[in-house]
Order: sequence, then structure tokens, then C-alpha cells
Amino acid sequence: MSIRLTILNILLVLSLVTRAQTETVITPKREFRGVWVATVANIDWPSRPGLPVAAQQQELLHLLDQHQQSGMNAVMFQIRPAADAYYAKSKEPWSKYLNGKQGKPPVPFYDPLEFAIIEAHKRGIELHAWFNPYRASMNLNIAELAPNHIIKQHPEWFFSYAGKKLFNPGIPEARQYIVSVVLDVVRNYDIDGVHFDDYFYPYPETGQVVADEEQFKIYGGEFDNIADWRRNNVDLLIKELSDSIHSVKRFVKFGISPFGIWRNKSHDPEGSESTGLQGYSTLYADARKWVKEGWIDYVNPQVYFPFFYRAAPFEKLVDWWSNNAYGKHVYIGQGAYRTTEKREGWNNLSQLPDQVRYIRKNPRVQGSVYFSSKSITNNLAGFQDSLRREFYRFPSLPPPMIWLDDITPLSPLTLEATVTDNGFCVLNWKEPYMARDNETAYGYVIYRFGAGEPINIEDATKILKVSYDKNLTSFTDYTSQRGQQYQYVVTALDRVKNESLPSNTALVGY
Repeated sequence: MSIRLTILNILLVLSLVTRAQTETVITPKREFRGVWVATVANIDWPSRPGLPVAAQQQELLHLLDQHQQSGMNAVMFQIRPAADAYYAKSKEPWSKYLNGKQGKPPVPFYDPLEFAIIEAHKRGIELHAWFNPYRASMNLNIAELAPNHIIKQHPEWFFSYAGKKLFNPGIPEARQYIVSVVLDVVRNYDIDGVHFDDYFYPYPETGQVVADEEQFKIYGGEFDNIADWRRNNVDLLIKELSDSIHSVKRFVKFGISPFGIWRNKSHDPEGSESTGLQGYSTLYADARKWVKEGWIDYVNPQVYFPFFYRAAPFEKLVDWWSNNAYGKHVYIGQGAYRTTEKREGWNNLSQLPDQVRYIRKNPRVQGSVYFSSKSITNNLAGFQDSLRREFYRFPSLPPPMIWLDDITPLSPLTLEATVTDNGFCVLNWKEPYMARDNETAYGYVIYRFGAGEPINIEDATKILKVSYDKNLTSFTDYTSQRGQQYQYVVTALDRVKNESLPSNTALVGY
């Protein structure tokens, strides 16, 4: 028996070694790697309301540094938790989660959104401004709201539900107000995307009723039932936002993160093999329609479930969303916060890494977004280690969206390399000429190759730096070693991350 066990153990080890050799991690050159930074109730940032400004900024810098080191290239930064603002150029009051009291500005003054954009772009990270469109207050204590809060100006636009105040999506003026809030940010800030989460009509609560019968009587005449009218109300907002955002800035991406199940197959033959809550009928969110009609640039379903989970199997839902992409991008929302739960599927520490592997095998899925920031930076279940050592060890660029812009920038000019007295390589180049769309460069990618290596910019392991700073025309390679031979090239990026051909090759040590 002992000999047999020994042989079996040897065979097991050999099989694991063979599997490890055949499952070499390939770093995609293009992959969306996002993380939600939640500010409501201070989930991720800042750590408490009223934190001094210097400490707020330091926490945010540390957060961005951590995610850069983990290979992330996008943050979904929550700037409007509840008809309030984490930014200065707003018609809505400052958030209480930032400064301790709604309407109170930072002292000394700064603009958190502007600060976050600049710092994210320095690190080669896109910033998608995350709005909660319909939540207006987290409780029913109207007295604590700022005098200019929209609830006090237009109380008729709202209904109460489960202890909160919510915009009534059936009122045209309320929808138009939300559009105006979003467009203020699109016009005034250098954001990369507008992002909505899954909160449309509220998640059901026992004993709670959505009080919109009166509005249905006024505005719902063409609809046979209130459910179809509610879905249309949400559709109208998404369609108008899509048109408006892209008319103001065509390069700003519009994405939505719906609940992980659109409809179950038992209710609709076009639905997924699942039995859980349905976003279509519960939240009145027809996310599949938004993708099919081309109203959104990416869909980011929250598939916060494990493999083979009966009500909502991860693998079935990923496949379903990828089969309903209609040419737009699919980023899978993954529940990093669940990795330490003692529940079905999550007691397996390889659950989240295996999900990343599964996603990467599907060519119709372009990446992942993780909820939430703190779950990654706290290294729950060692997942941050997995990202840094394996999956996201090397940088990656967000996948391009050719329907927004299919013109690549021209190459940077006259790249030169010099060596300092301490052996570091210093690169200098010039901004490229304007391309056919009158754009030069929004950012740059710097590559280093060894002596004799072919110049292949599809090899992500050769990327030294990604920056979304068009003013960056020099770079010092502090990892270069004296006496080594290197080849450097630089490429230019535009707003949607189309990449130019490489510059001339600068040689060092030859």
C-alpha cells in the first residue's frame, strides 16, 4: 500500500509540474484591469469623513500607487454617491463623506476629482467617473442636507424607499437634471469614462413599494403595464446620456455595471442558464438592450458568484454576457470582497484566480473590474499577490474602441538616449506631428529591448512605463545597468489608447 501511495504521489507531482509548464502565463498587451474606488460611507476613500486634506491626498496617492504596482490600468472613482459631489465644479453640494458635513468644501481648498485624474494619468491609469444616478440621500433626515440639495429644491422628484430618498426615473425633469449633472463633469474634467453602477430602480425590500403610480398615470399612457414603463424610463436616460456624452467629447467612454443576471432562460429564451434575481424585471434595467443598441461602450456585469453556483454560475454568466456583446466591450465585475467568505465556492482560495484564467480564455471578454479597492489593497486571500506575481506582473493597455476613434497617432520624433555618470539611461523625444484627426499625442509608452532582440511592441514584458501625460517627453530608466546594451523605442497614445508605430530606435552600450 505504501509503495502504491508513493507512486501515486510521484505521478501527482509530475502532473502538477507538467500543468505548470503548459500553463505559462501570457501577459496580454491589451486588457482592461479596473478597480472600483467606493466613496459612499467611506468604503475605500477617504478613510473617514473630515480627514485633513493632506491626509486625504496622501491616502489617495497611496491607493493609486498600490493599484499601479498591482498592474491596474483603470479606476472607477465614485464622485457622486448620493446627489452630492467629490468635485468642485458641481451644482450639487460637497459630500459629507469627504468633509464631515454636506456642503462643506475642503480646507485648504482642492478639487479631489482633478487631483485624482492628474495622479491616475501619471501612473498610466484611466479614471472613469462613477455616478450613482438615482440615489439622492442615504436616510430620510432631510434637515441634515445642505440648503442647495436638489431634494430641498424639488421634493416632488423623489420617493422614499427602504429609508432612503431616490430620484423618480419616471419624471422627465428629474432625468434631465441627472443628464445635466453628468455633462457638467464631462465638460469640465479630463475623465476617460462615465460609469454607472447597478442601482437603477431599487433592489426589492420586504414591505416596500415604489411610489410612482401617480407618475405612471401622467406619463405612462402608451404602456400596458408599469414594468415596461419603468424600463423605458431607464432606457430614455441611458440613450440621452450616450448621445450627449459623445456629442460633447466623442472619446469619453460610457459604461454601465449591471447586476450579473439580465434574465433567466426560464423567463426568456434569450436569457442565461441561471435562476437568481433578474436585473430586467427587478431593477427595470434592460442592460442587454443598451449594448445591442450601441448606447454604451462597455458593459461590466457584476458576476460576484463562484463557479457552478446553482442560482448564478460564474461560467454560464460570463459566457452569456460575452455572447451578447454586439461588438462592444465586456469587462467582468469580480467580487474580490467575497474571497474570504466561508460560503459555497468562496472557501476555495483559487476561486478568483481561476476566474481570471477563465475570462482570459474567452476572446469576447476584454478584462475585469474588482470590487472593491480595499479588498485588493488588503490582499484578501492573497489575491493582490496573485496579480503582482502572475496575472498582472507586466503592464497592459486598455483595449481600443474603434467605434469612438480608429485613427492612430503618428510616431514620436527624434528619440535620443544618453547615459548619466551613474549609469542610468535618459531618453528624450519630441511630440509627434498631427495625425489625420488633428491629434498629436495624449500619452506615451516606453519600451526597452535587449541587444539583438527584435523590436516587438506587442510584447508587454518590454514596457517600462505607460503615462497619459502628453507633456512627458523625457524619461530616466533607473533600472538600466552599466555596461549593458539596450534598445529603446517610444510610442504615442491618443485618448482612446490607439497606439502609434514605434519611434526610431535609440541604442545604448553599442
